Amino acid sequence: MAVVSWKEMLLLTGLVVACYWNSVACGFVFDDVSAILDNKDLRPSTPLRSLFLNDFWGTPMSEERSHKSYRPLTVLTFRLNYVFSELSAASYHLLNVLLHAAVCVLFLRVCRLFLDRTTSLVAALLFAVHPIHTEAVTGVVGRAELLSSIFLLAAFLAYTKSTSADHSIVWAPIALTVVLVAAATLCKEQGVTVIGICCVHEVFVAQGFTLPALLTTLLRALRGKDGFPYAVLQTLLKLIVLIISTLLLVIVRVQVIQSQLPVFTRFDNPAAVSPAPARQLTFNYLLPVNAWLLLNPSELCCDWTMGTIPLVESALDPRNLATLAFYGALGLLAAHGLRHRHASARTVLMALSLIVLPFVPASNLFFPVGFVVAERVLYVPSMGFCVLVAHGFKMVSQRGRLKKMSWVVIGMLLATHAVKTFRRNWDWESEYTLFTSALKVNKNNAKLWNNVGHALENQNDYLKALQYFLQATRVQPDDIGAHMNVGRTYKNLNKSREAEDAYLVAKSLMPQIIPGKKYATRVAPNHLNVYINLANLIRANESRLEEADQLYRQAISMRPDFKQAYISRGELLLKMNKLSEARDAYLRALELDGTNADLWYNLAIVNIEMKDPPGALRHFNRALELNPRHKLALFNSALLMQESGEQKFWPEANRRFLSYVEEEPKDANGYFNLGMLAMDAGESAAAERWMRRAVGLQAGFRSALFNLALLYSQQAGREEEALPALDELLRHHPRHVKGLILKGDLLMNHRKDTRGAKACFLRILRADPGNVQGKHNLCVVYFEERDLPRAAACLEETLAMAPGEEYVRRHLSIVRGKMAAMSAAGRPLAPEVGVAEGEGEAEEEEEGRDAEKNARKSSAESLGGESQSEAPVGRHADEPPPAAKSTEEIKDIENKRAAALRRLEEIERILSGD
Repeated sequence: MAVVSWKEMLLLTGLVVACYWNSVACGFVFDDVSAILDNKDLRPSTPLRSLFLNDFWGTPMSEERSHKSYRPLTVLTFRLNYVFSELSAASYHLLNVLLHAAVCVLFLRVCRLFLDRTTSLVAALLFAVHPIHTEAVTGVVGRAELLSSIFLLAAFLAYTKSTSADHSIVWAPIALTVVLVAAATLCKEQGVTVIGICCVHEVFVAQGFTLPALLTTLLRALRGKDGFPYAVLQTLLKLIVLIISTLLLVIVRVQVIQSQLPVFTRFDNPAAVSPAPARQLTFNYLLPVNAWLLLNPSELCCDWTMGTIPLVESALDPRNLATLAFYGALGLLAAHGLRHRHASARTVLMALSLIVLPFVPASNLFFPVGFVVAERVLYVPSMGFCVLVAHGFKMVSQRGRLKKMSWVVIGMLLATHAVKTFRRNWDWESEYTLFTSALKVNKNNAKLWNNVGHALENQNDYLKALQYFLQATRVQPDDIGAHMNVGRTYKNLNKSREAEDAYLVAKSLMPQIIPGKKYATRVAPNHLNVYINLANLIRANESRLEEADQLYRQAISMRPDFKQAYISRGELLLKMNKLSEARDAYLRALELDGTNADLWYNLAIVNIEMKDPPGALRHFNRALELNPRHKLALFNSALLMQESGEQKFWPEANRRFLSYVEEEPKDANGYFNLGMLAMDAGESAAAERWMRRAVGLQAGFRSALFNLALLYSQQAGREEEALPALDELLRHHPRHVKGLILKGDLLMNHRKDTRGAKACFLRILRADPGNVQGKHNLCVVYFEERDLPRAAACLEETLAMAPGEEYVRRHLSIVRGKMAAMSAAGRPLAPEVGVAEGEGEAEEEEEGRDAEKNARKSSAESLGGESQSEAPVGRHADEPPPAAKSTEEIKDIENKRAAALRRLEEIERILSGD
């Protein structure tokens, strides 16, 4: 038994790399999106045990919508890819290429069991370049075929060593075979079929039986004429072990899928729901269709569902001739293999077992599957096909005159197949290239038109996508998904009326409820989304909220485990302010999926609306336990902690905001809230750094600019630095009242620029004539300008606007007292024209200076920090009496004022989350 040399390994590997190197540049397309991009089982945050509880697509096996494809070892390799390169498609494709090379080497090793060195190499070379394999190798989800094939071939090779030189049983290889079969099955379900291949090899190759001889031996033993030969008994014992092992694997597999077959619709496999004889005739016709793809892989298509292959509805359909020809050829080959003992017969028999047995689970003959034809399932059967071709090449090449011709033909076959494979790989570059290439082969498949539309939709080319979706509805008028696609595209084009009409058409095509029959078994779960989409569309109209709720309830009544319906209904009920019902909807969804971080997050939002911050924080924390990088939960839980006013929460809030900005480094809101936390904690340097970061990311960030200016204004010696920030704020937001007040205060108190301050306060009053604070501060400017009559008149107007404000009344009293004192002294009550500002200031009385100081202080008395949205102006603090204050008293007043400002800011942030 010849082994595989290093040169042959390098040859096969080099050929595989040459044919498939361009596949590394392809992205994730078609089923890769669900299996890789949307599959949470790949993420390190998902526990490893989930791989053994969920199906291939990451859906829990317990859910009815599960595909029931249990392939945890394959998903584990995807997860390893994710660890090394996350979602970089190149590494996934590269590993597939290497796995295909490994399969080719193992296949060559298997071929050596019943072909000579040259013929087996021809078979392996043909297998390496056959274009039918592009779906399995270039499509990332095809890894299930590759891994299953590796274990399948390894199991077969192990079993061939189960008989020793003295013809006794060697149990270690058999035990290894069972382990490898289990591994193959955990990669893809067809792996279990290697047991049948081992049985064929044991009986007809290892023991050398022909079918007539086997039947004769069994009949003689059963009639009691002869006992079972020892070799036959050994064979029976080995076969019993294999069969029992297979049954155990099947039982475990059935338990894993909870004795439920996946739900497929007539769109996935039209023949599966067709009446007899169309169902049987069509399924049998699919066999020669698959055989033709192996013989002539010139027109390959990624999807053969829906109307690709019209049903064979009559025995008079000429396509039945192809079915008869296929069965005739298969029968002749089987008869040749079963009736003779020579090497050629054994080779043909083993080739047929490789073709037939692995294909049986996908044949539709014993149970329906979710496709009509799938090129990837021909990966293992193509091994037997390649053995047959290589064996035929050997027989032809042994004839002298045809030897050279046979080498030319096989060389041309390998070359053309290699070129076809290389070119076919480019079809898998993107979804658009894949599905447009498929439409060149088949224009009767609505799914292909839909998928091209999806690809264009992902590029935001909605107008062109709409044309493909509309064509899908023309090709298959009863395709619910196509009408849903049309509706969604119209919605993206802001054509609500047309979108609603399309959704209503899709809704009308839904199967009607049949009493006593479970609705969910007759419709694809994604088709129920028509109710969700239609409800989401019409709920934009406030007058149709109840109508939208009715649609959600209808979807739930059709499928009580429809999680998305509960989620969407919860959002609607929240909008309708039906908080208790919204909470109940989310709790029901959590019963269906308690590990969904988004649901816990939504429930936390309901708690916030219900004024239950502790409950909201608990649910935010639960969401973060399930997904520590849940961005919205990080941000909003940190905000909730910050708004609580409890300092014990601040360190954790700071940590969560830091985690959030790691996830969203371009979101200025994260840095702004870090700055607010730092301001609350009195960390001015950190607050300044975060606020500047926020402003750098979002020009004109109103709240960040104002709080940055406020931060400077509260630090002795840095008041002037607040003015550039205020100038930028007012450039973007000219009517920002609190910014104008702060700027006016700084100009008047620090620059003594009463003209600039007056301009700020007049801008406020032009925008809002009833603004009490702006009016009062303008009065202070008049007082600063020594225009006491005007200041008094202004304060009287202010008092009329706000008769309850005691500080205005007190200031008016101070001004009137000043006017009376100056009149008694014979001094002018208003500045003379041309007198410089500040002239005569040295002659003022001490009481007057105190009053002026108190009046100036009042100009910024009610300023507080600003949250992300415009906050209401806070109540003015009481103005201190005009008596002079000590430095310590003034400090105490300022500290209390700062604390009041912080409390005001907290209230503003709670009330506004802009």
